[in-house]
Amino acid sequence: MSPPAARRAIVLDRDGTMIVDHGYLDDPGRIALLPGALAGLKAWVARGNRLIIVSNQSGIGRGMLTRELVDRINGRLLEILARDGVRIDGVYYCPHAPGEGCDCRKPAPRLVLEAARRFGFDPGHTVVIGDKSSDVELGQNLGGVSMLLSADGKTSDGLPAHPDFVVATLEQAARITARLEDEGAPRAQKA
Repeated sequence: MSPPAARRAIVLDRDGTMIVDHGYLDDPGRIALLPGALAGLKAWVARGNRLIIVSNQSGIGRGMLTRELVDRINGRLLEILARDGVRIDGVYYCPHAPGEGCDCRKPAPRLVLEAARRFGFDPGHTVVIGDKSSDVELGQNLGGVSMLLSADGKTSDGLPAHPDFVVATLEQAARITARLEDEGAPRAQKA
């Protein structure tokens, strides 16, 4: 096993990747982890990987959600995960609507770069996992490994994407990450 310094930071989308995507989630009581999510998160924690959530929360910019509600939902998710021994290092989100022209909406790398400065990891040594094309593009923009979480190999937004790996669960993603780290691969090879 490689030393903790060689561990990749894991950048996770929230809705449709860690938890069931209800559209604009507006009730912390509706949080439901996806199959394999907890097992994958626990595997990364056991290996010493940093876990960072980065999500687009355009419901705020569209006037459908408030920052306070999104913070409560994120807080509830962190509580659920902590009960099972999973600590998320940081939660970042873009509150803007798609047309606002901000520099924090995925696939822009700003939020991951902020996390990298705060937690001291190399943005190019990340694994970015999500269900949308913007998640795959974020991983590519960082120069890291991109994983699309999808049962059928297609993005949930229907847009084309070319990830390094397609995985059905976060548990599968954690196994691939472990293999990449153990083999010392600087960048993923296409699966």
